[in-house]
Amino acid sequence: MGTGNCLMGPWVFAHVADIQVGSPRSFRFAPAWNDNWQTARKQIIDADPELLLIGGDLTRDGNLHRYELEAIKKDLDGLPFPYHVIPGNMDTGNKHGDVSGPPREGRDTDVNLNMTSEQLAQFVSIFGPAHWSFVHKHVRFSGLCDMLAGSALPEEREQWKWLDELAALPREKHHVWIMHSPLFLDDLHEPTWDIRDPAEYVYWYFNIDEPHRSRLFETFKATGAGLVITGHIHCRKAHFADGIRFDLAPATCMSQLGDHWPDGDPTLGFTKYEVTEQGICGTFVPLSEASTRTGYGPGGHPPPSARDYSIAWEK
Repeated sequence: MGTGNCLMGPWVFAHVADIQVGSPRSFRFAPAWNDNWQTARKQIIDADPELLLIGGDLTRDGNLHRYELEAIKKDLDGLPFPYHVIPGNMDTGNKHGDVSGPPREGRDTDVNLNMTSEQLAQFVSIFGPAHWSFVHKHVRFSGLCDMLAGSALPEEREQWKWLDELAALPREKHHVWIMHSPLFLDDLHEPTWDIRDPAEYVYWYFNIDEPHRSRLFETFKATGAGLVITGHIHCRKAHFADGIRFDLAPATCMSQLGDHWPDGDPTLGFTKYEVTEQGICGTFVPLSEASTRTGYGPGGHPPPSARDYSIAWEK
């Protein structure tokens, strides 16, 4: 991705998302996902980046279990370089829906999954602000909490105010944004999907609703964004819109939507980005080994009745 000329020599940053590290104290546990993160962690260290961006879903159930957030924070604090985190829906709760979607086996109603101020405050108390911006070697990096868009929570108003203020700052040579959910799944101008329609539910879940999508896109343009990196999909894909590259990031925990695009790649891994005089170029790094260890418990977003802590491996 070319975004102009850099003013310094080549350097590297990395991005990883959807690691979803869990705990054997929980009502469910996927040890393979924890193994995969440790594999990715070592490979990221070997890549020797100057900083690491983490695009949300650090935990399997951090929205329910503070101890999962605290455990991954301790792990990340041991990295030999700075890291910068935004929350994902598994860390704080989902994007907001006014009504529930169609009945889905093993899933709580979507209204009950809406992110709350309390869940967000828990994440912030451990990791710091859910939106942030800083400059490193003429590249501005900015991250936001997209689950707030359309939530009507007081934190949403604060974030829009911050976004407007950021757009007024002088531009750096490059601007890289990270958010958890993709701004759009296939096309910037696709409709706002109907959560109640079984044929549209998946699109709704993996998308930002209008008018918030357009407002965020205008912010990206106003801040001179050249690259927006997102997670949530668990499948690697690149989109372009009005000169901005949108990189849908791979996951390390498990794959999704591998058949949605003919050129989508659900292989587990992370991305190493090199900043050169020609611009910012990403290289996918697959996991050197994907764990097959099995665990226990339900998947998806199970209702409270399906959260049986008696089966936990650790009490």
